[in-house]
Amino acid sequence: MSSIRSWPPEHRPREKLLNHGAETLSDAELLAVVFRTGCSGLSALELARQLIDEFGSLGALTSSPARPLLSKRGIGRTKAAGLQACLELGQRIMREPLPERDLLKDSASTQQYLISRLRNCREEQFMVLFLNQANQLLHDEILFRGTVNEAAVHPREVVKRALELNASNVIVAHNHPSGTARASLADIEITHRLISALSSVDIRLLDHVIIAGPECVSLRVCTGLFS
Repeated sequence: MSSIRSWPPEHRPREKLLNHGAETLSDAELLAVVFRTGCSGLSALELARQLIDEFGSLGALTSSPARPLLSKRGIGRTKAAGLQACLELGQRIMREPLPERDLLKDSASTQQYLISRLRNCREEQFMVLFLNQANQLLHDEILFRGTVNEAAVHPREVVKRALELNASNVIVAHNHPSGTARASLADIEITHRLISALSSVDIRLLDHVIIAGPECVSLRVCTGLFS
């Protein structure tokens, strides 16, 4: 394939982005803009397409640790760092509007935020959103990290942190790296324990959301624990 520089301007990813907006570019074209250059025998666009195919998805590629990236042909330290910076920038942007949202009335936005934070994690992570009485976000935090199969969640630590932050309400979430968002018996048990522990200090658990890739399940919706 010929160099991107030899293409008509309207077909070049960078010019297409500047003239028509980033939303008009494919995943591979956006990566080509980040990469800027390809490697021997491959244009930046071909390299991007090849890497997406090898990793299985754009999310898997951008969230990959540095070592697997650096093992791929055409990916040096600069491109690997650029990919990881793009992911972190996206996550930070997703976090910015949250304090301005009424999370209880905007559950869809809350779930999308949680998906963006947890969908690509390779081990279980347990996130807590601490809210004030008006359900505005005070703070969010990964409190527990586990293995691929389980995370050790201690309700007393959630209570302690909620009291430190003067939170009135709490939303918790964790990911299932296995790829299914179905609630396990252990998920239901820890939810019950959290409701009990938090209510003992007059703090409400509003929901427990399970994330698996782009999907999520609300235990408030699918169980009777919160009634």
